[in-house]
Amino acid sequence: METPNAVIDSPNVDGGKYNKKTQNAWAFYDWANSVYPLVITTAIFPLFYEDHTSIKDAAGEVINDKVEFFGVFMTNTSLITYVGAAYFLLICFMVPLLSGVADYSGSKKKFLRFFCYLGSLSCMGLYFFDKSYLEWSMLIYAMAGIGFWSSLVFYNAYLPEIAAVKDHDKLSAKGFSMGYIGSVILLLVCLVLVMVLDVDPRISFVITGLWWIGFSHVTYPKLPVGLSRPKEKGMIWKGFKELKLVFRQVRKTKRLKRYLISFFIYSMAVQTIMIMAVYFGQKEVGVPTEGLIISVLLIQLIAIPGAYLTSKLSNNVGNVKALIIVVVIWVVICLSALMVYDVLHFYIIAGFVGLVMGGVQSLSRSTYSKYLPEGTKDTSSFFSFYDVSEKLGIVIGMLSYGLIEEFTGSMRNSIAALTIFFIVGLVILFTVPKEEVIIKDSE
Repeated sequence: METPNAVIDSPNVDGGKYNKKTQNAWAFYDWANSVYPLVITTAIFPLFYEDHTSIKDAAGEVINDKVEFFGVFMTNTSLITYVGAAYFLLICFMVPLLSGVADYSGSKKKFLRFFCYLGSLSCMGLYFFDKSYLEWSMLIYAMAGIGFWSSLVFYNAYLPEIAAVKDHDKLSAKGFSMGYIGSVILLLVCLVLVMVLDVDPRISFVITGLWWIGFSHVTYPKLPVGLSRPKEKGMIWKGFKELKLVFRQVRKTKRLKRYLISFFIYSMAVQTIMIMAVYFGQKEVGVPTEGLIISVLLIQLIAIPGAYLTSKLSNNVGNVKALIIVVVIWVVICLSALMVYDVLHFYIIAGFVGLVMGGVQSLSRSTYSKYLPEGTKDTSSFFSFYDVSEKLGIVIGMLSYGLIEEFTGSMRNSIAALTIFFIVGLVILFTVPKEEVIIKDSE
């Protein structure tokens, strides 16, 4: 949280007006970093990982998907969920800690640059991914994820400094659009190299890292350095102290508390599905590589109009009712996925995932912002609490997914568990009151 003068004195302000060049440079970081979630999390790396860590027969059928990790044998997709859960848990601890330091030292740009470099260099390091050295390979994969998600914390923290409140939604949407366009362009380039020119798919990881680190330098020169504050005792733990204060305030509300509980539960399923969708299509449905790439592009193409339609829906029926409709669609998607054995049906499911993927994320965040206690000034602390809640949900969701697949031998059982998360979250959404009710301490 910056002091009032932090914005007034910031170098991105000119004559009392926010600088458009700074805003454009800030949004351009989305163009730079959005290639990671598309190429590494969703598209090419999952296909490479599944193929590289599985043993197949002459017909291309998987006959062994077990890997050895620190002497323990487990399913390859279970391992990826465990590693994901581990680094998200680490991020939950790091974010409040580093946010407090950056807030007081005025070093948001340094932290942004550091995690960008960590993530992009780790992406390039995935070129050396080798099943024979799986522990080191998964460490590189985890560092790429830590770099991406942690850099977003400091990237988002710039928004209140560089734009007026009325322009936040517009500028955020601009960044999202630029990220979408940039990531699709790079994915198409990678697909031409891999599928047309028959280049080693690991080249895509190098190109992704170079794109990310290269275009990020459009952003850094224009961002304000940030103003430091006088050092205080216990400054490093300030982020955790703020989270504790926010938790106390949330406990005193009825509408916000119930909404957060619902969000925490259904977001366990949302994020897990988005991360594991390609693995499911490849392993359980047998969708060929070309088909999986088509489904990823389909999801990306439908996601933006889906988010727009969700926004229009919320304007007509209200945020909670719109979320109820969206979560119901997610429940139907999960139940349908349990019965999908055909490639065409997988494409249809992918289309519906794209329809509600962007919408549930944007609507969840905007609903939370509307439900903040009246007169709240320290919104950064509330959103830090929101981010940590989301990451903890991802940890639980991915661990559940991995453990259920490991013990039952089927990812369909994992999907069934995620369906339960959606249903529980949906039931709690129905209990969210229309107006806020303050709970007295004695209650």
